[in-house]
Amino acid sequence: MSPRPAGAQRRNTPVLFVTTEIPPDRVGAFRALAARVPVEFALFGGGLHATSGVDDHGLHVHHVSQREVYGLAASRRYGAVVAGTVGRTALPAAWLGAERARVPFVLWTALWAHPRSLAHLPGSLLLRVLYRRSDAVVTYGPHVSALASRLGARHPVVAPQAVDVDFWTAHQDLGTRASSTPPTLLYVGRDDPGKGVDWLLRSWQASGLGERGEAELRLVGPEPPRASGVAGVVATGPLAPVDVRAEMGKACAVVVPSEQTGTFREPWGLVVNEAMHTGTLVIASTQVGAVAGGLAVPGRTALVTPAGDVNGLSTALLTAAAPQTPELLAIRRNAAQESAAYTHDAWAATFASALEGSLA
Repeated sequence: MSPRPAGAQRRNTPVLFVTTEIPPDRVGAFRALAARVPVEFALFGGGLHATSGVDDHGLHVHHVSQREVYGLAASRRYGAVVAGTVGRTALPAAWLGAERARVPFVLWTALWAHPRSLAHLPGSLLLRVLYRRSDAVVTYGPHVSALASRLGARHPVVAPQAVDVDFWTAHQDLGTRASSTPPTLLYVGRDDPGKGVDWLLRSWQASGLGERGEAELRLVGPEPPRASGVAGVVATGPLAPVDVRAEMGKACAVVVPSEQTGTFREPWGLVVNEAMHTGTLVIASTQVGAVAGGLAVPGRTALVTPAGDVNGLSTALLTAAAPQTPELLAIRRNAAQESAAYTHDAWAATFASALEGSLA
């Protein structure tokens, strides 16, 4: 097998970035990366997000099947290959292709717990190899880096999870929140196992807020039948980002009630960033990656409750729905200040640095 190309030669060739799609909340990050290093994206579809990918992103993309990833990665057209932890065969194909081309391989991982099922066992075994064999490991946060380090990764680096700060701060309110009447609490996300919607509804009923007409719970993402028979709950189905921002601007809190299942542990929860940028109080569970990763800090930048604890979450809902206290205002202000550092540019700068290190 031929030796790897010299570092200077690799730096002058594009990087191949293998992923499912380019969702709306990643466009800015990928554009910021492309401004720093030449990069081409291999998109094999099958994303897990409720929203579909964006087509008018202006990035250089190849639409491929997972089977075709190997040939692209092995083509020797690229100075390095990056792949995330999604896809049944795309990840091993990207790694083996990079090995064949003798170019660096960079693993981008979101996992802070490996899925516990027979179907996921081969993937978990592969990741244990890749933590040790990758030229660089880039993670969603320190909670993900901790797992990668335990399993053999050398100095994983954190690329901070981010959303479009300018968009979400456009109507930021850090004063006394002008609540709707009655005050509203907001959930934004998919209605999937692990997202905690059932736990949220049980906690809502335990709080009595809906029965007494003292507040309203709005579910953005779940379809209207999800709210059937539960007093004070409205489900809107998915909404456009501009409408989600408007909902956050009226809400007294955004609730992120994720729970761990055998196959899911919330990698981050970008809705936390979005809510903090709008100046909205965040209530999150201990199974949210943004909590474990250090953005949502209990009592400082968020209210945090143990996952699955009905009494704990119902108490947090009551606290958020009551007239705002100086303590809650301080939490919102701290959150807006600390989340401001989580930008697409910061993500891209860290990723570009990791790529540069792998090419050295």
